[in-house]
Amino acid sequence: MTLPAIEADYVIVGSGSAGSAMAYRLSEDGRYSVIVIEYGGSDIGPFIQMPSALSFPMNMSRYDWGLGTEPEPNLGGRRLVTPRGKVIGGSSSINGMVYVRGHARDFDHWADEGATGWSFSDVLPYFKRMEHAAGGEDGWRGTSGPLYVQRGARQNPLYQAFIDAGQEAGFEVTPDYNGAKQEGFGPMEQTIHGGRRWSVASAYLRPALKRKNVSLVSGFARRVVVENQRAIGVEIDVRKQIQLVRAKREVVLAASSINSPKLLMLSGIGPAAHLREHGIDVVADRPGVGQNLQDHLELYIQQESTQPITLYSVLNPFSKALIGAQWLFFKTGLGATNHFEAAAFVRSAPGVEYPDIQYHFLPAAIRYDGKAAANSHGFQAHVGPMRSKSRGSITLRSPDPWEKPVIRFNYMSHPDDWTEFRHCIRLTREIFGQQAFDAYRGREISPGPDVQTDAQLDTFIREHAESAFHPCGTCKMGRASDPMAVVDPECRVIGVEGLRVADSSIFPRVTNGNLNAPSIMTGEKAADHILGRAMLAPSNQEPWINPRWRESDR
Repeated sequence: MTLPAIEADYVIVGSGSAGSAMAYRLSEDGRYSVIVIEYGGSDIGPFIQMPSALSFPMNMSRYDWGLGTEPEPNLGGRRLVTPRGKVIGGSSSINGMVYVRGHARDFDHWADEGATGWSFSDVLPYFKRMEHAAGGEDGWRGTSGPLYVQRGARQNPLYQAFIDAGQEAGFEVTPDYNGAKQEGFGPMEQTIHGGRRWSVASAYLRPALKRKNVSLVSGFARRVVVENQRAIGVEIDVRKQIQLVRAKREVVLAASSINSPKLLMLSGIGPAAHLREHGIDVVADRPGVGQNLQDHLELYIQQESTQPITLYSVLNPFSKALIGAQWLFFKTGLGATNHFEAAAFVRSAPGVEYPDIQYHFLPAAIRYDGKAAANSHGFQAHVGPMRSKSRGSITLRSPDPWEKPVIRFNYMSHPDDWTEFRHCIRLTREIFGQQAFDAYRGREISPGPDVQTDAQLDTFIREHAESAFHPCGTCKMGRASDPMAVVDPECRVIGVEGLRVADSSIFPRVTNGNLNAPSIMTGEKAADHILGRAMLAPSNQEPWINPRWRESDR
């Protein structure tokens, strides 16, 4: 049974970070109609809206696609979860609400790789356009955009101890890592506003849906329909009935770095041999579709606290109820933060031009899934290298759109990954060993004081490294002549008319830090490409690069 076709000028698949930003910008002047296809449901409810409940939605099948990796050979055959938002606002509705643009050099590297027009000077104006930042560096930040960005209150003294310890160890401090100077220790930024998660559903999608020319269609995207090398629409499954959502102008995939390449392959766009293996007719042989998969891994380095000032004291049911009530009625208190309020970006060695290690600091010893790691007061740093040389892939398990794709990150497959991670552990111990922590430092919980040699550290890494949930790169943007590029610098799929991809899958290389901000920026900039507008004027602002980078790591 098929339903009658519906149509709009632009059809966007996915209401996540990039998709919602595009829906907002493409419909802004009222000239064009926009349909956003989203399979997930509403984001109304305390698990998504309450910032401190962030560990819940990514573990709930109602809000998460429930994807996972194949056994990872270099992590002892562990299967890691790969959460992606299946809800209005996509992954911005289930993420950790950490706001990091990325380093200026990340985008310059994109441009060098063939993503012409995506250097830092080109993308900075789009970051400014999207932001409504409180407390950032003057002239570097946007103050009137739809996306509210704030700093945490940092009331717990451990946040300042972490920043002070970094300075005592000889590292830089930075008042705003999203300003001129990413390198250093300083306050962390959050996409929280008025005590609530400020996802793209709040920032972009709801305002867009108030316009007559935008509609949200609930359905499961099966494939892009291509006729004579032109995308004419998207076939969706609506409660076991097939419907065509026709695009009068263009189809834009913003379905995530996992689902965008999957949809391209189901539509006949991808590595020809792989498509034929699954009986799919080849529309465009693009060997890069699903390749170049990247992520950030991290470890939790945990230390006992000798003072009862950590979040351990509120992990009991009574305290949780009080926090919940305060948040419910006033949107204040410990429920109104993600608790990531101090951060650092540092360089691992002399000769590294810009930071390649990221820290999130937390005044608790607790896992991402909300399970307490220690039955005591503690604090922890999430730490990991930013530019792993390992690459993975997304491939089809079968031609059935409902089948989950095969996800292989090949984590830790490059020897440098091991060297970098060992350095991360030893560096964190050095920072936790500074005078600033003397008043708080108890025994080391994890890895533990007996884990010292390279071999012992490697065993710990193999057993405990976790994804930071920053997958990207699977529909790489590059020159049309690059056989591994999937989209050109205007996000157009090479070899097919009327089809674009705009989400984290187009990143040539993963950026420094969390991916929500650069994904939204991608949607903002892609919208101008789609509308054929002149790009925002490039910025002439110069990022800070450590003058000692050749000689020292700090």
